[in-house]
Amino acid sequence: MITVSDLSKHFTLHNQGGTVIPVMQDAHLHVAPGECVALIGASGAGKSTLMRMIYGNYLADHGAIVVGGVDVARAAPRDILRLRRETLGYVSQFLRVVPRVATRDVVAEPLLALGVEDAVARARAEDLLARLRIPERLWGLSPTTFSGGEQQRVNIARGFAHTYPALLLDEPTASLDAANRATVLGLIEEAKASGAAILGIFHDEAARHQVCDREVDVTAFTPVAA
Repeated sequence: MITVSDLSKHFTLHNQGGTVIPVMQDAHLHVAPGECVALIGASGAGKSTLMRMIYGNYLADHGAIVVGGVDVARAAPRDILRLRRETLGYVSQFLRVVPRVATRDVVAEPLLALGVEDAVARARAEDLLARLRIPERLWGLSPTTFSGGEQQRVNIARGFAHTYPALLLDEPTASLDAANRATVLGLIEEAKASGAAILGIFHDEAARHQVCDREVDVTAFTPVAA
């Protein structure tokens, strides 16, 4: 479902005389349906960069990134948007939403975008919000006013609203209390059981061992200095 082949990436620092920073070379991995793979490696090794390339936020210099039959490295913007809407979900650590939109609607939006009936989409949103212990009195309010922990849980609910065939997770249990951490791990296990191919960054070692089937060390893709 997710296949990365011969992937390379560098950044050019235009405000520093055009300095070129190579960050990844000849990266390769595969995530099968129903499998959860953890990216590991020291801070700065390229874990987040790799995830952002797979999601299409960063353009690859070389190689292929195939998700559900679409090569993200070469796809047109409209095809990447369709892939994100239908196939590839991304749960980041930060919630970015339009102000004044109710929390219930923020979570339901991925389903509404797919044409799911309003009542069904909002019922799914409410179920996830309840599971993640967001008080019902907050569902009609904008999450932009919530605490950091509440915003993180809203973001998780939104990411799991649609049953994506492929899912990227960036520290999904960071800063969560024990009860919500257990809920999130349960959601990951449910997604795996439904056949989702999951790639994630898990600094929580116990969580990684609970839900991940194997690990990929991105330091293996660090460019070798000439």
